Amino acid sequence: MNIQFMTDGGADIPKRIYNMIDVEVVPLYLHFQDEEYQTGDLDMTTFFKKIAETKALPQSAAPSPHDFYEAYKKIDPKRPIIMLSLTKGLSSTYNNAVLGRNMLLEEEPERQIVVINTKTASCGIALLLHEAAFKVEDNYTFEQLVSHLEERVEQTTTLFVLKTLENLILGGRLDRVRGTIAKTLNIKLLMKANDERGDIDVIEKVRGNKKAINRFIEQIGLHAKNFENKIITMTHCNDEPRAKKVLNDIIEKYPFKDAFLTETGPLISTYGGEGALVISFFNK
Repeated sequence: MNIQFMTDGGADIPKRIYNMIDVEVVPLYLHFQDEEYQTGDLDMTTFFKKIAETKALPQSAAPSPHDFYEAYKKIDPKRPIIMLSLTKGLSSTYNNAVLGRNMLLEEEPERQIVVINTKTASCGIALLLHEAAFKVEDNYTFEQLVSHLEERVEQTTTLFVLKTLENLILGGRLDRVRGTIAKTLNIKLLMKANDERGDIDVIEKVRGNKKAINRFIEQIGLHAKNFENKIITMTHCNDEPRAKKVLNDIIEKYPFKDAFLTETGPLISTYGGEGALVISFFNK
């Protein structure tokens, strides 16, 4: 079956995965003072330049229900759609994707459109798209694929490590007093996507980059086994050399079947800050 996959600007998809699967991306919005950008139109050089100029982070906004309605409507009505949405725990994107679907179904009730709350972001959505690509090759029906992806959502582990707290401070998620103390003590945050809510939990506070990365890597073994049949996806915020080294260290410790690396887009970079790393893998 010729299924159309969709996602949004909260996904960071490596080129190799783009080449494996036909996916349309509905962008989110980023507001820099009086200027508005869409995630798909804002390159990372411009993104970092705007932050340096304004000394502030952009405000993000989900695509509207009408944005999703228009995106769905462009797809051939005979082609089923699976929309893999940025986690409901961090954004109204999922709810708007559902509303947009309902708007179109009122006009064209014969359409097949399913919206899945991935409970993850960035490379976590890429991991699910990679899984979908292989199941399409296995001739899964639309219903089988939806059921399988919903099951895989519950088996996805997404971990984050921040190199700097600057974006948390600029974004108002960490007040400047606590942020200054944490920076002085060289505190790094290890975080994980919450399995139930899909928002982000701080699971550990570690002093120093080296120790933080070691703990980041150790966390993988706490969540999964039998790596020979699994892949890992990683994204980095403007620090490819560091990301490659960490990914190599991960592969040396855990024999994943394959690994994918790409840069975080402007949405995830807004919250992660330079040097942030995100990894996703299936825990079963």
